Amino acid sequence: MHPVILASSSPRRKELLQFLQIPFQTVNANVDETIAAGTTPEEAVKQLAYRKAAEVNRSHKGSIIIGSDTVVAIEGDILGKPAGRDDARATLKRLSGKAHSVYTGVAIIKDEYSKIFAEKTEVTFWELSDEEIEKYLDSGEPYDKAGSYGIQGLGSLLVKSIAGDYYTVVGLPVSRLAREIKAFI
Repeated sequence: MHPVILASSSPRRKELLQFLQIPFQTVNANVDETIAAGTTPEEAVKQLAYRKAAEVNRSHKGSIIIGSDTVVAIEGDILGKPAGRDDARATLKRLSGKAHSVYTGVAIIKDEYSKIFAEKTEVTFWELSDEEIEKYLDSGEPYDKAGSYGIQGLGSLLVKSIAGDYYTVVGLPVSRLAREIKAFI
């Protein structure tokens, strides 16, 4: 079997990829994550996932490279990782009591062959009080996550419902990935 490399330093993605029960290593992909204005959330995650996988593929020919990226979108706006506490607070207030979409894009590359796809999950938040938001901000959890929350941690307390694949929200749609990677192995 060809070596498998996860083009990410995310501990969450590493943990999720272990579900596939295939040996792999991780290599951090340092890429420009700028997206052109007007890019849809689905296209954004697909572009970023591909950039990450392509960057690692340049120095690891013959390996199967997996790149991934996740964004949160509401009302047509992509919400990335917060710039700080005020930004995280504003994002959580915006998500409060509403549904939003989480997109995770995945790119699988082996040499010149590639497969790129995206999954979408709808998440609805409870109506959040200022006190709930401040308590969550105090936890430190929102600051390195798209949309300012982590569904797999304390952010789960903010979520009223989800429609779609839970692992797409965490950052890697492992069920779809397991099916798509078969063409590479």
